[in-house]
Amino acid sequence: MPVIEINAIDGVATGSGRAGLSTALRDLSPGAPVIVLVHGYKYSPRLPASDPHQLLYALKPLRGGRTLSWPRHLGFGRGAAREGLCIAFGWHARDTIWHAAGAARAAGETLADVIVEVRRHHRGPVDLFAHSLGARVALSGLHHLRAGDIGRMILLSGAEFRAQARNAVGTSAGRHAEIVNIISRENDLFDLLFERLLQPPTRFDTAIGTGLPDAPDRWHDLRIDDDATRSALKSLGFRIPPPKRTFCHWSGYMRPGLFALYTAILRDRLCLRTLSAALPAPAPQRAPRLVPREMPPLPLLRNASS
Repeated sequence: MPVIEINAIDGVATGSGRAGLSTALRDLSPGAPVIVLVHGYKYSPRLPASDPHQLLYALKPLRGGRTLSWPRHLGFGRGAAREGLCIAFGWHARDTIWHAAGAARAAGETLADVIVEVRRHHRGPVDLFAHSLGARVALSGLHHLRAGDIGRMILLSGAEFRAQARNAVGTSAGRHAEIVNIISRENDLFDLLFERLLQPPTRFDTAIGTGLPDAPDRWHDLRIDDDATRSALKSLGFRIPPPKRTFCHWSGYMRPGLFALYTAILRDRLCLRTLSAALPAPAPQRAPRLVPREMPPLPLLRNASS
């Protein structure tokens, strides 16, 4: 099967694809990719109505709206040669945002266990494709992996703080991974809520949706709402339309044309130095938020998180 299901349940990797993982890996064509998908908040394999395997991860999702098929848009399920293996990773990202944020770190450790097993049967690195709190899962997993385990990571509207991201890319696995951080002003409201509801590791720290200044060369911020950036992408053959909404947390995978770029990055190994060189220099930085950064946390939200 091109897509196998693995879930993090109580710190253990389970799911219908767990038993056949080693066989699926041994049957891969040489050089075929292994891509792990990681969903974000509000999805859970424990709940049928929010099961990512029936929504985002299905080759034919049950319903429309924001539930297009990630695997199919990344080239799986088409019967092509060297199609590779897609691991659909589920975790319980429900309940309160505080519970889900804590569960994301635990899920990252389970994700790392899965990747370690993959690497026992697969010579090449593993790539990750993650949205929202799934970015926290993916970055947390780097702390439990070795150099070369991860090849490339695409993070969409990542719900993680800059300081935590810097710690992750400073690990052995992180220093050898190439990371594309998809950001947009459309996610400002969601970044702001994330920063106010959760306790940042350092005072006034921001989400990675603001970019990661002074990041290592292997980290690439890609702002998909910026006209100059989209013009540069067009020169490389990727036509990305401008945003249609002021606020949208799902633009990173719902905007037409973006999956062609992601497929080129993960499957065709688009040279990220070439990509970065084509982007505006310096990379466009986001203007101040809707409220001053120095504004103290709202008392109601502070009490709710304690």
